Amino acid sequence: MTPISFEFFPPKTDEQRAQLDVTVAALKGRRPEYVSVTFGAGGSTLSYTPDTIRRLGEYHGLDAVPHLSCMGGTRREIRELLDHYKDLGCRRVVALRGDLPSGMATYGDFRYASDLVTFIREETGDHFHIEVAGYPEVHPQAESAESDLRHLATKVKAGANGIITQYFFNPDAYFRFLDDTRRQGIDCPIVPGIMPISNYSQLKRFSDMCGAEIPRWISKRLQGMADDVASIREFGADVVAAMCKRLIAGGATALHIYTLNRARPTVALLERLDH
Repeated sequence: MTPISFEFFPPKTDEQRAQLDVTVAALKGRRPEYVSVTFGAGGSTLSYTPDTIRRLGEYHGLDAVPHLSCMGGTRREIRELLDHYKDLGCRRVVALRGDLPSGMATYGDFRYASDLVTFIREETGDHFHIEVAGYPEVHPQAESAESDLRHLATKVKAGANGIITQYFFNPDAYFRFLDDTRRQGIDCPIVPGIMPISNYSQLKRFSDMCGAEIPRWISKRLQGMADDVASIREFGADVVAAMCKRLIAGGATALHIYTLNRARPTVALLERLDH
């Protein structure tokens, strides 16, 4: 069975915390290899993410993996977070540049994810397995596909152990990305990021921000379903499951699923994958 991992965002309210507990309870029986927790813009989750990591580990019994971001974090704050995560028993982190939050004029002490990876290695040696982000359809702020690949290679050379991709809906983009990264000398595991489809307007907004392309035929079908939530969920699960099967047949060794803290779309996808 292909290993899977889930991504959550840290809740900020009691209602969001209750929703996450319900989602995790519904998903943890799927035996994820680990679950990751995102790091909010501008350091807003300097406490929310560690609190969520602790709860996922202590209350739900999961291997919880924190995201670390360059945005808004000083060297001292990141060092303290690394020490805290070591105390919590974490052995894996996801190191990202992150997006500059609205209203912020400057980055934190690290401008690039490669700088953050270097710092983590300097501070903690080989304690953490470090994942970084890759973009099969090219980072939206990259000068070119070639420069994007060079930046990725720099992150790996700085000490990253693996790559999790931005989500996509064109498996050919992933396979081409694999070929391109290997030609760059990148030989670490590259796990495809998977986004279940359940809400077209939300998906389009996310995709516009992160540069993920929604193929026209998928977009048109979803638009035609308007507010028919059940049809969107069924169609989305079928489409994404078919893509995952092709990815696995083509050699993908794991799947990283962006849950958006909701269980139903992920469960529908995994049922179609017999997971």
